[in-house]
Amino acid sequence: MINSALLAQSNLQVKTTLTSLEDVLIWFENIALDFLPSDIFHQCQIALTEGFTNAVRHAHCALPETTPIELEVRIFSPWIEIKIWDRGEPFDLEKTLESLIKMHADPLEHEGGRGLIFMSKLMDELHYIRLDDQRNCLVMKKQI
Repeated sequence: MINSALLAQSNLQVKTTLTSLEDVLIWFENIALDFLPSDIFHQCQIALTEGFTNAVRHAHCALPETTPIELEVRIFSPWIEIKIWDRGEPFDLEKTLESLIKMHADPLEHEGGRGLIFMSKLMDELHYIRLDDQRNCLVMKKQI
């Protein structure tokens, strides 16, 4: 995606707990609601919810609640970018998605992996990157 003027940017750090999701969603609404059409806002909100809960339930499942999850939203005129950093063990997102789709004719009928499928369907770009500082970053981008 071609760089464009940055309209809004915000960062948030929360504890590894599902109760932090409420703070995450309020933060997201405060930064994004005025810049996004309603349908795009809701799609991004669902993807953010799935990405955050996956970080809590899977990436940080063996880590203390005090382990931070960091988030960033950047809104440009043609797109929105959402990043979620975790400190868990990395995994191969593309391979996992491919496996989920191959295993199940209708992946939504199975409990495991639905969040990844939602994120991949709702967002235009989805990447999971291992960083040199031993953190992982889930990057989600959507055209506005």
